[in-house]
Amino acid sequence: MGDENLASQAELALDRQGDYDSLFFEGQWHSSGSLADRAARFAAGLADLGVRPGDRLLVLMANCPEVLITYSAAWRAGAVVTPLIFLVSEDELRTALVDSGAVGVVTTAEFLPKVSAAVKGGGETGGAPGVRFVVVPGAADRPEAAPGVNVLDFAQVAEAAPGSIADRPGTDLAALLYTGGTTGRSKGVPLTHANLFWCGWAAHQSSVRANVVTSVLPLPLAHAYGLLVFCGGFHRDEGARLILMRWFDPAGWVQLAGQHRAQGSALVPSMIQMLLGQPLEQADLSELTAISSGAAPLPDEVRREFEKRVPTATIYEGYGCTESATLISANPYGARRVGSVGLPVAGCEVSVQDDVGRVLPAGQDGEICVRSPGVMTEYWHTTDGAANVLAGGWLHTGDIGHLDDDGYLYVVDRKKDLILRGGFNVFPRDVEEVLVAHPAVALAGVVGRPDVRLGEEVVAFVSLRPGAEVTADELTEHAKRHLGANKYPRQITIVPAVPLTSVGKLDRRKLRRWARGEPG
Repeated sequence: MGDENLASQAELALDRQGDYDSLFFEGQWHSSGSLADRAARFAAGLADLGVRPGDRLLVLMANCPEVLITYSAAWRAGAVVTPLIFLVSEDELRTALVDSGAVGVVTTAEFLPKVSAAVKGGGETGGAPGVRFVVVPGAADRPEAAPGVNVLDFAQVAEAAPGSIADRPGTDLAALLYTGGTTGRSKGVPLTHANLFWCGWAAHQSSVRANVVTSVLPLPLAHAYGLLVFCGGFHRDEGARLILMRWFDPAGWVQLAGQHRAQGSALVPSMIQMLLGQPLEQADLSELTAISSGAAPLPDEVRREFEKRVPTATIYEGYGCTESATLISANPYGARRVGSVGLPVAGCEVSVQDDVGRVLPAGQDGEICVRSPGVMTEYWHTTDGAANVLAGGWLHTGDIGHLDDDGYLYVVDRKKDLILRGGFNVFPRDVEEVLVAHPAVALAGVVGRPDVRLGEEVVAFVSLRPGAEVTADELTEHAKRHLGANKYPRQITIVPAVPLTSVGKLDRRKLRRWARGEPG
């Protein structure tokens, strides 16, 4: 059995770190030993249900201890985890079930009706006949929730006697992730045990100097980030404590961070912006030193305000994508560069290339390309786009950016989000940064709208901070003062909420529909 087998690594970590209170969730501590025991029993239960090495197990859950238990159990059984954000639609869920060939689903009670509908199908929509069972914590209390579907209770499945770890080498598949699909239909990204083992090691190497022992986690575990957190723990000599939120609530985050004297937390920029609406100065956040931010650009105005109000904390931006096992670069602890997403993590090589694959010098914008042990080898069940994405042995991320003379990476924007107005390039992020700097603006999203004369016109949608008042004309004047004539938005619409994807990124597909006057 290879050293990179994730189930074996979980056992080695438990032996090295010992049994301790490792996970706090909804008022209760869970020890690392008890979680491992439940995982071993759940793995045996999955095997009793007919799960075999290589089978896919879809995980659609709100945050809870059972997410991490399911990951560990699936790997012990030799199965492949397929995490899916719980905000997916019924159609998206059905597509993933069919495309992955999942034999089973593990979900939480609030999503059982959606899972049941996706599995059964109806009308003109077929179901997912390959799904043989659905496991739900507390399902024994809700026998009527999904008629016609084989629903099993998590605790009952986990009553089986523990068995041995399935023999799976590092080159075998461990996870099948689906891209966010913000620029088109999502694709399956297969990642091996070796991909994820390296990802965890690199994440640990980039954060070890921060010495964060206790952290608050509101980000969804049933997502690529959850795998990063889980695999990073395999490489620690001493255990860490995770304060897990079922889902993000700004007031709840402040309360938990203060109560548990947390030193760190992982957030996305939209969460940091929402925290600015809380009385941060009234909470005891004096132990908070390291906030990691990723998934979307962090406006500098938001960073400055948060660090001013929580003076012990420093926000460290990082960067990655699903195809790279979520990790490419991170700002080193104590050596952050504002505006940068940091240095390539250990074992990762980054180059910036032009449209014909030539490497560009420092300071010049081009497409960010990556080579690392975490990069996938192909997309799942499709060659659509794979040849271009992996051309020349590099992962072409589709993001535009540059490296500085010291190797720090700066992400400018998505290549596909670039607005071409009258022959001039306009990066939406440049416009969004200016709009968010206005004291009344909470969040801004900028896209291009088709224009007969100019090709595209720059349009913006903004949401305001609680109690703030400003007109669209005033925001336009603000933008004109800070942007060139080719960049400032000619149309600004104030909306109750700027749409975000399930992982906190701007939903540009929806914004483009709005810009064209389409519903949805």
